[in-house]
Amino acid sequence: MALSSPLRSSELEVLSYPVARMIVSCIGDDYLIRRYALAEAKAAHEALIGERQNILATMGQEFGMNIDISEQRFRLHFTDYVRYAHRMHDPGWKLVNRRLQSGWLSLSGREFTRLLQEAIRDRIQQDLPLDIPSETGICDKLSEHIAIVKESLGARKTEFEMGGEVDSGAFPPCIANAITMLQGGVNLAHSARFATTAFLRNIGMSVDDIVGMFGGSPDFDETRTRYQVEHIAGQEYTAPGCDTMKTYGNCVGADDLCKRVAHPLNYYRIKKRGKGSGGSAGAAQASVRQTA
Repeated sequence: MALSSPLRSSELEVLSYPVARMIVSCIGDDYLIRRYALAEAKAAHEALIGERQNILATMGQEFGMNIDISEQRFRLHFTDYVRYAHRMHDPGWKLVNRRLQSGWLSLSGREFTRLLQEAIRDRIQQDLPLDIPSETGICDKLSEHIAIVKESLGARKTEFEMGGEVDSGAFPPCIANAITMLQGGVNLAHSARFATTAFLRNIGMSVDDIVGMFGGSPDFDETRTRYQVEHIAGQEYTAPGCDTMKTYGNCVGADDLCKRVAHPLNYYRIKKRGKGSGGSAGAAQASVRQTA
């Protein structure tokens, strides 16, 4: 008997998972691994919404969670909660805003399912890349698919969807790193999010484009993100200087030009103009001080 279309589709989906993992492993790109893990975790989260409590609890136990079900809610030990909730930026997820009883806290099914997403994401990311011996020839056999993924990956890494005169090639390392993390599905610390948003507004990027750049975040909420970006834009905040970036641990990948400037905007202006003299750096610093 011929298989029905739904069954063929299901089989294809099952088979696509190991093949996708092999393609990702053959490429071995950290950014791709993060994006793939996030996409798979989100898909799993959607599938788990509304699942029975005992099924969800069993999954949690598979990830080593200390969990109990009581009165239609999940009881989770705070050590497991912190392990998976620390990336959430909504105040409601902060441990100080949760009610603890002898080290345990209560979660709704929706909240617990969201934590499972993070656990699944971590597990997939930790398992990749797979060790694929060259003698198996697997990567060679998948070369056509790998080439397609690499092409899309290269386009994704350089795609900022920025209008106007914004030059992404002139971004200082700290901002470039923050954007790479965003595109890789990493939740940035509040200080890094503020610095990145203020910087992008200072150089002329629109609110819509900035909101779009945060779209890869695991907990992206367009309404909330737009409100925060519009607030920063409305207050006309200037991006933090290099000393502040260092204080909050957001100074990453400093290069030779970084050593000669005191502000990320200095770096951008000098790099964009294609100048690197000390005089130009001094003029740019004075300009930033006047606008701060």
